[in-house]
Amino acid sequence: MKKQFATLCLATLTTCCFAQQNLFGEQPPLSPEVHSDHSVTFRLMAPKAESVQITGDFLPTQKVNTPYGEYDAPGIADLNKDANGLWTFTTKGSLKPELYLYNMIIDGVKVTDPANVYAIRDIANTTSIFLIGGNRADLYKVNKVPHGTVSKVWYDSPTAGMTRRCTVYTPAGYETSRKKYPVLYLLHGIGGDEQAWTELGRAAQILDNLIAKGKAEPMIVVMTNGNISQEACPGETSEGFKVPTMALPKTMDGYFEQAFPDVIKFVEATYRVQKDKGHRAIAGLSMGGFHSFYISINNPDVFDYVGLFSAAIDRQQQGGLDTIYADREQKIDKLFSMHPKLLWIGIGKTDFLYKNNADLRHYLDSKGFKYDYMETEGGHIWRNWRIYLTEFLPKLFK
Repeated sequence: MKKQFATLCLATLTTCCFAQQNLFGEQPPLSPEVHSDHSVTFRLMAPKAESVQITGDFLPTQKVNTPYGEYDAPGIADLNKDANGLWTFTTKGSLKPELYLYNMIIDGVKVTDPANVYAIRDIANTTSIFLIGGNRADLYKVNKVPHGTVSKVWYDSPTAGMTRRCTVYTPAGYETSRKKYPVLYLLHGIGGDEQAWTELGRAAQILDNLIAKGKAEPMIVVMTNGNISQEACPGETSEGFKVPTMALPKTMDGYFEQAFPDVIKFVEATYRVQKDKGHRAIAGLSMGGFHSFYISINNPDVFDYVGLFSAAIDRQQQGGLDTIYADREQKIDKLFSMHPKLLWIGIGKTDFLYKNNADLRHYLDSKGFKYDYMETEGGHIWRNWRIYLTEFLPKLFK
C-alpha cells in the first residue's frame, strides 16, 4: 500500500512539474512588437521551417478573383531566418493608426501568430490582430470611459420557424435608467454572423467612445444573424461544431427580409425603446447593406435612418421571394415620400460592388433624392466598414 501511495505521489509530482515547465518555460519571441515610430516587427521561432511568410492588411494589396467578384486581398512578405532559427520581418516605415489583421504562413500552411494571443474568427479563418492607436483608431480601443453591455440574446422567430440569436449592445447607464432609447439594427456581411460587428467591427468600443465624447446619442444596437437558415453563429447552435462557410442557403433571397419584423417585435417587447420611425435606424455592410436596403424600401414607414456600407445592391439570389425585390424604383420613391431623415452610402474606390452602388446613386440623383455619400480608399474590407460606422453613428437620432 505504501509503495502504491509513493508511486502515485511521484506521478503527481511529475505531472505538476511538467505543467509548471509549460507555464514557466522558455517564452516565445515578442511578436508583434510595435515600435515608437509605428513600425512593427514580427518574429517566429521555427528552426526546422523552410519558409515563413506573413500576410496581412498592413501590406500592399493584391487582386483576387472570387465567385463574388474581384477584390483586394492582403499582400504577402517573406520573413528572414537567422542562425538560431528565428524568423523576423519588420515593416518598412510607419504604419498608420488602425486595427490590423494578419497570419503567418509556415511552409505553405496559414496559421495565427503563435506568440500573439489576440485573434478573431472571420467566417472559417482565424486571424491575429494588433492595433496602432491614434486618430480614428483610438475609437477602436478600450478607453477609460463608461462602458455599455454586450449580450447574446435568444429570441423566437415564428417566420423562420426557429429560436435565433442576436447580439445586443445597451449603452452605459441602461440598467439603472428609466429612459427609453433609440435603436440601430446593425447587419453583417455574407459569411458573417451576429458576432461579426463586435469582433471584427469593434462596434462596442466605437459606441462607448463616441457616446462618451458626446458625438453619438446613447442607443441600443441590435446585431442580428443575417443568415436566416442559422440559429446563431457556428459552434453555438444545436448543430454543434459545424465548419463555418459562406455557402449558406437563404442568404439573399428575401426570407431574411420577410422575417425581420420578428426581431423588431422582440426588441420592442423586451427593451426600453422608443417605438417610432424617428428612433429607428438600420444599416449593414455588403449583404447586410443589401438587407438594410430592401428592408427599408419594403417598410418605408419603419426607419428614418438607413446606412448602406459597401451594399451588395442587385445581388439577390434567384428563386426566392421575388416580391421583396420587385418594383424597386417605385419602392424607393415611396420611401422618400415618407421623408427619411438620412440615407447614408459608403463605398471603397476599388470595391467590386462600386458600380452597383453607383447605379443606385444615379437613380437617386435623377429623382433629386438627397443622401450622404462617402468614398474611401481600398475595397471590400473591414477597415472601411469600421470607418463608415464611425461616420454614420454621429448622424443618428438628432
